[in-house]
Amino acid sequence: MDKSEMTELLRDVAEGRVSPEDAALKLKMQPFREVGGYARVDLHRGIRQGVPEVIYGSGKTKEHILGIAKAMRENGQSTVLITRLTREAADFVARELPLAYNELARTGLIGELPKPSGKGRVVVATGGTSDIPVAEEAAVTAEVLGNEVVRLYDVGVSGIHRLLGNLETIMSARVIVAVAGMEGALPSVIGGLADCPVIAVPTSVGYGASLGGIAALLSMLNSCASGVSVVNIDNGFGAGYMASMINHLDDQPPRLIWS
Repeated sequence: MDKSEMTELLRDVAEGRVSPEDAALKLKMQPFREVGGYARVDLHRGIRQGVPEVIYGSGKTKEHILGIAKAMRENGQSTVLITRLTREAADFVARELPLAYNELARTGLIGELPKPSGKGRVVVATGGTSDIPVAEEAAVTAEVLGNEVVRLYDVGVSGIHRLLGNLETIMSARVIVAVAGMEGALPSVIGGLADCPVIAVPTSVGYGASLGGIAALLSMLNSCASGVSVVNIDNGFGAGYMASMINHLDDQPPRLIWS
């Protein structure tokens, strides 16, 4: 159950469609479920944070991933996202659950994509084609969380005219995820063009002195463009999640409360 479902349940109680006893039973369900001694699935995360738990597949056996996903589905989670999922594990889970696998993003989706509910569009841009796997993880995450996503790939600063040819897309975005390896310059350039938040994602793409993405990370942390924030190296999921949070913020200005 997420926040919207809980609100609907309480509305049903107020209007007499559901008895208080039945509602209490639904809300009383345990906040987590232990699965096979290897996981404790957080069933109330959707209520607390607005987004249900996501399965991080790396380091888990295919049996563990399947068991966790089944527990989520059995407790009413209609859409389950799995990140860092191998093809072998995806094929194993798909034998028992309706899983769609995105090999480029290494994500698995059980259930249907929700209709976009965000305020605007999330643009996901990459410096090069080699950065696309991390960008796809961000894009898929944002889509699963109810956002319209526009992909803008291979627009790095080594051919900056490619980026400048997409100014309308950049300037009409509500939030931009800029993914780049090498020297990590793309977010700074986009940050100087856009009037929305820019989430910078350093990737481990690059030659020796890139130090597995540390060079890009440090460049992005030292960006001179205002409105640029940075997530961890190769963390497409974190960027997509944050972009969704920004895109679902109310446009109303904060109210001042005087005491």
